[in-house]
Amino acid sequence: MHDPSFRPALTAAALAAALTACGGSGTPNAVSTHLGPASGARLASCTELAGSATFANTSITSATLAPAGSVTQTLNGVATPMPEHCVVLGKMNERTGVDGRPYAIGFEMRLPRDWNGRFFYQANGGNDGSITGGNAAFGNLPGGGPVSNALLQGYAVISSDAGHVPDATRPGAIAGQVYGLDPQARLDYGYNAVGQLTPMAKNLIKAAYGKGPDRSYIVGCSNGGRHGLVAASRYGDQYDGVLAGAAGYNLPQAAVTQMWDAQALASAAPRGPDGRPNIGAGFSNPDLALVANRVLARCDALDGATDGMVADTARCQATFSLEKDVPTCTGAADGSCLTTVQKAALQKVYDGPKNSAGTALYARWSWDPGLAAPGWRAWKLGSATAPGLTATLGAPSMALIFSTPPADPAALTAGGTALLDYALHFNFDTDARKIYATTDRFTESSMSFMTPATPGRLDTLRGRGGKVLVFHGVSDPVFSFDDTVKWLDALKANYADAASFARVFAVPGMNHCSGGPATDQFDMMGALVDWVEKGVEPEAIRATARTASVNPGLGNIPAGRSRPLCSWPKVATYTGGNVDDAASFACR
Repeated sequence: MHDPSFRPALTAAALAAALTACGGSGTPNAVSTHLGPASGARLASCTELAGSATFANTSITSATLAPAGSVTQTLNGVATPMPEHCVVLGKMNERTGVDGRPYAIGFEMRLPRDWNGRFFYQANGGNDGSITGGNAAFGNLPGGGPVSNALLQGYAVISSDAGHVPDATRPGAIAGQVYGLDPQARLDYGYNAVGQLTPMAKNLIKAAYGKGPDRSYIVGCSNGGRHGLVAASRYGDQYDGVLAGAAGYNLPQAAVTQMWDAQALASAAPRGPDGRPNIGAGFSNPDLALVANRVLARCDALDGATDGMVADTARCQATFSLEKDVPTCTGAADGSCLTTVQKAALQKVYDGPKNSAGTALYARWSWDPGLAAPGWRAWKLGSATAPGLTATLGAPSMALIFSTPPADPAALTAGGTALLDYALHFNFDTDARKIYATTDRFTESSMSFMTPATPGRLDTLRGRGGKVLVFHGVSDPVFSFDDTVKWLDALKANYADAASFARVFAVPGMNHCSGGPATDQFDMMGALVDWVEKGVEPEAIRATARTASVNPGLGNIPAGRSRPLCSWPKVATYTGGNVDDAASFACR
């Protein structure tokens, strides 16, 4: 159920009032330097854009007017009619790759008749590869069950395939990743598509409205969040605001971690008739619920309220011990205990990957009750009849995109177990190094083309008054929340005023981008715009729990519960009153 107080965007005064309701001091938020508001314009013509908007190495294949209500997007379960807008399709940099396949940076733009003066780069998740379906350029807003989108709010929106589409001639398991055989396609996916499309899109907007955008934002979750942090580093002169959810900015390292998880969890899994581990059967749902409940028993009350949520993430890591706090079975696991093998496997997952010398290859993970939610299982374990996404998505990405040189695609499709076998035989001394490797053909490693160019430094964006707002579920099973904290810590080490332009918001209980026992419905975009354009610093952002019908991982959290999400490292601390109301908590 959507909270009626959930806002599309708050004014400075309204935000101050909302924070007071969340237990704040009652004084207005600090006001930082800001860039000022955008001014709108009206679309002059749609169909003429195909001929009038020109840009180097760009072809506009169509420009079609969509009348008001003729197009809908499902928002929070409701088919919502879109306003009148122009749909522009095109391509940049068409070429033939070294693998003989055709390539181009495909894009879709949706330009509203009544424009608010802002540009919205919709950064997509996964391996990109599409501008249709969920990747159509409506301006998707991150979080669980958004009730609006950027197009509805008047933004000019672009979406892209990041320079590749799936290869229909390949088996489905690798069709979306074989572009990793082409060096330029790798670079386009990593950073170059954003670099190429951004000035083109601004030029097209100027042709459509007679003026360029006053404010530009790049927004996404997962790989889309990574796109955002990469853009903040590489293209800080092009963007005023970055909204990055679950930003896997060290994505190749996270892919190594997926191989680590597969091997760790395989050690606790029963074997099938072919001798391979059935990873999904290694932990039952009651097993995971047991661990989640023991985390709650130790950490729930640390924020002052026993409410089924762990808000004080940092203290919980020092408080909870898998070894001491979860009973060890003397026989088989039955939901009231874990075996020593299960404990060792789960601890290995949470400690993160290491090579034989003990050197960490990625971050560790935070204990949080969201590990019992379906989203955690889907990625880490899968079901007893199907492996998790570690094997079905992580293995081909690791092998074809992030390893240099890439693996032979034929080896990944030799039988139905090839992807699982790849993960299980991954070597953390020799194979893990391939994310840093180059060759004469592949002159940039995946840790070069996938990550921010200058981690810990955002001189250009900071210097021009830009802002970065990051949110991350503490129980994200794909990208470690701890790694996001490391990113923020690196900024703080380099800038005494880091909080004036970069903030991280933890979402306790949340899985990857949404879901879990969490208040995962929020309007981060409104907070970012207020920060960029009005200078209202985001200290707390109101979030609401959705219903179990749309968030199956909700567990015992009541639908409609609200909480302030706090600027890290502050914690939503109970101050008294209704435990399901954000007004009963303050960020401290």
